[in-house]
Parts: sequence; structure tokens; C-alpha cells
Amino acid sequence: MTLLRIKNLSCRIGQVPILHDVGLSLEAGRIAGIIGESGCGKSMTAHAITRLLPPGSQANGTLLLDKTDILTASEAEMCALRGKTVSMIFQEPMTALNPVKTIGDQVAEAIMIHKDIPRSEAMAQTRATLDRVDIPADRFPLTRYPHEISGGQRQRVCIAMAIALRPKLLIADEPTTALDVTTQAGILNLLARLVREDGMGLLMISHDLAIMHGMADHIHIIQKGRVVENGPTRHLFRHMKHPCSRALLAAGTHRPDRKVKVCETPLLTVENVTRTYTLPRTGFRVKPGLFRAVDGVSFSIRKGESLGIVGESGCGKSTLARAILGLENTQAGEIRLGKEAVFTGKRPNRAVRRKMQVVFQDPYGSFNPRHKVARLVSEPFHLLDTHPADASDQVARALAAVGLTPEDADKYPHEFSGGQRQRIAIARALIIRPQLIILDEAVSALDISVRARILELLAHLSETHGLTYLFISHDLSVVRSITDRVLVMQLGKIVEEGPTEQIFDAPQHPYTRSLIAAAPQLPGNAT
Repeated sequence: MTLLRIKNLSCRIGQVPILHDVGLSLEAGRIAGIIGESGCGKSMTAHAITRLLPPGSQANGTLLLDKTDILTASEAEMCALRGKTVSMIFQEPMTALNPVKTIGDQVAEAIMIHKDIPRSEAMAQTRATLDRVDIPADRFPLTRYPHEISGGQRQRVCIAMAIALRPKLLIADEPTTALDVTTQAGILNLLARLVREDGMGLLMISHDLAIMHGMADHIHIIQKGRVVENGPTRHLFRHMKHPCSRALLAAGTHRPDRKVKVCETPLLTVENVTRTYTLPRTGFRVKPGLFRAVDGVSFSIRKGESLGIVGESGCGKSTLARAILGLENTQAGEIRLGKEAVFTGKRPNRAVRRKMQVVFQDPYGSFNPRHKVARLVSEPFHLLDTHPADASDQVARALAAVGLTPEDADKYPHEFSGGQRQRIAIARALIIRPQLIILDEAVSALDISVRARILELLAHLSETHGLTYLFISHDLSVVRSITDRVLVMQLGKIVEEGPTEQIFDAPQHPYTRSLIAAAPQLPGNAT
């Protein structure tokens, strides 16, 4: 039975066309995928289905959901449909969840809106729904708040909210973008199980071809608001014809051509570093416990080398990065850049700190939106003893090095795309010519074509500027394409290390094998 039928769907915001004659259909119990670059119209298609289009937008065409004409339905009819017939899972669970409400209240809200039942019964249904998405009562009472659970668990709560009333259509908009590979695999398996158990239709939106290959029955590829190619998943991957489709596939398997000379002399040395946190008290007279985030870690990075650190969320990767940058004090061990210690006593060494820079996962979140690019890129100058007289020229050169123009210095962050903002973040990291750049999930939020261009840029900068990189990522395909060696972290310890190809082709530790097995793979490409 056809659950969703879209034909000649067009949409514009004001006078700007967004969608052009989009068509797709989805049957109950099946999974359809929408793939495309950022800004191609994927999410706008989902918002048209739920009639959550932005103000000033106009949509026309045919959009039938379970025999209801969405485009002509009244708002009262749409309110009855949302949550009960169609539900949506958004990309960022922390934004989608209300931080001042418990997870129990948020899941129960949809139930109580659509059903005239007592609160006690609604909470019982909430508990059953959370159990279905593997949020058990013994570990996660209904009184927990979103900030008290992990990213993967928050995403499961969002899924529970969406399926609480067992809708006929579930829309998942990039539901696993910021999750590590094992958490991502768990979420994808959960969604596939819910489709089988409830017989609902699932519309998956993603920029990741590997995820779609393992999940979807039918795929639609969108470019600039148009469906340029579609078909059954296996057939489409074997017979891609459109240049956009082939470009997306090439970007997903792209490896930059790196020509870098690696010196034998270590640039960064980490010896037996330990970072421990004090946990909150569980009772009035109970002594607080300790959590060891980094447990006796030792490694080195040679000048010109690109080293990757992989592991699940919470394994200690980012804590280790902050310690290297002098932002987190350590209880034991030593960190040296060259022959100088990062810490002098308990204080970071300013002379060493200026030789290191960092590129964060979310460039928009790491920029002050009220400042122009010129000020943002020049921020590292505060690490210098004197502010350079030619600061404007240095900003222009840094922007040019990352493929932007000097005129971009007079713009604000919101005027750029996600990929361009990440280029600005890299320019900021380059401005004082550091020896080491730490990239903490720096490309995980980018679509695959933009990611390929950023990785190509990083490889080029490594060659021209003699940079050394420390890559922290949960995306194994990124780590494999850009690094020389890999460290695998689990529970604060390094459990395996070695040359990148050796780690991926012949992993020795069970944990490493589980990470590689959990990563989605394109056909004919062993991630």
C-alpha cells in the first residue's frame, strides 16, 4: 500500500525557488532515502510533508499522505496528523529536546496531546516506549534530564517521542550525523527494527551514501531542488548515470594525494598522562568518586606526520586534546612540544601554546556571530607578545591560503556556508603559523563533497606549510584517508596503535575490530 505519494512538488520562499517538480513515493514497511549536498532541498522536502515550511513559503503540486492532501489540509487537520500519522526525528537531539523538562515529560507530551487519558496511563505508555528504544528503567528513570544522558541516548529519546503513537510515516533527518560509529550503528539498527515491527514507512535524509546503502530500499538523489536520479538501492549503486550521483560516490571514497616528508624527530611527546575528575556526591556522607578520563596515555607525533585518534564518545579523545592544548590540567605525566613542556607547574606555557592551534567540530558555534571574519581570524594574535603591524595583510593571506578572498574578511559568519565557515576556522588556526594543528571532529558535520574538499585543502596545507596534524574523529573513513598512523582509545587507554592501513586491514584488538565492523561501507569499499 502506498503511504506517501509526492508528484511535481515545487516550493519557493518569497521569490526564490527551492524545490522543482520533486516526485517520490513510499510504501508502508519500506525505507526510502533522500541524498544530496547541504542546501539541495532534502530537509525542505521533509518540512513540506509535515507542513512546517518557513514563513513566506509557497508549495504546490501533489502531496498525499495516507490519502490526506497535505497541501490543502487545514492547520487543525495537520495538528491531528503530526505525531499520530507522521513524526519527525531531527538532526540535533540536544536542540530538539527541552533542557528544562524531564525525558518522561517530553515523551508523554505527544501522548497526552493526542489521547484523552490520565497522566498515569500516559507515563506508563512513555515507560513502555522508552523500553522499546533501549532506554531501560533501571538505568534511565523518567525523571532524567537531557543533559544527564549521552548524545546517543538523547537521540533514542527523540526517537521515542516520534514513535510514541506508532505513526504510519517516520521522517529521520540526519539522525546520526554527530554520533560515533557504534552508537550510529545502534540507532540505525533500532530504526530498521521499528520499521519491521510497526510496519511504518521510514523516510531517511542523509548526505552519507554508505548509510543509505545499508538502510534504504529505494534512493532519491537531489541536486539544487530537483530529483536527478532515483531507483532501488542496489540497482542505483551499480548503474549511477547522473554526474551528481557519480560525484557524490567519488567524494565518499576520495583520498587526498598527500606528499609530505615526515621527520623522525618527535614534535609532540605525551608520556603517561592521566586526567581524573571528581564525581558528584551520591549522598550527604558519601565520599565523592573519581572518574579517570585519560589513563596513563603515551604516544608521540613526528614533524610532518598526520596522526589519528579514534574511539567511541566518552573514551577520552577530546579530554586528551584539551590537555595537549594546555586547557586541561593533568594529575600525572608530561606533555612536550619539541623540548618544551606544555605546562609550567600547573599553568600552561604561553610560548608553547602559540605553536599549537585547534579546529573545532562546529565552526559556527566556535565563532562570535557579532564579529566579522577579520577579527575572528586574527584572534590567535593575542598569544603573541606584540600585535603584528601587518595584521590585515596576514588575515588576507590566511584567507587566500584556504581558498577564500580578502574581501571575505569584511563579512559575518552567517553569510557563509558550513564548508566555508570551516575554511575560516582553518584560516584562524593558520594565522600565527603553528607547528601542530588539532582537528577535533572538524569535518563530521559536513556533507561528503564538502568534506572531500576540506580534506584536500588540509593535505595541501600540510605540504605547503609543513604542518603536523592530530585528527580526532569518529568517522573512520576520514581517519583512513588523511592519516599516517592511528591510535585507538577505549575507556581512557590506548588499546591499539600502528600505521593506518595496518590498523584498518588487520586490526588486532577486539575493540578495534568492533569499531571497523560498525562503520557503514560503500559497495566495493572497505572503510
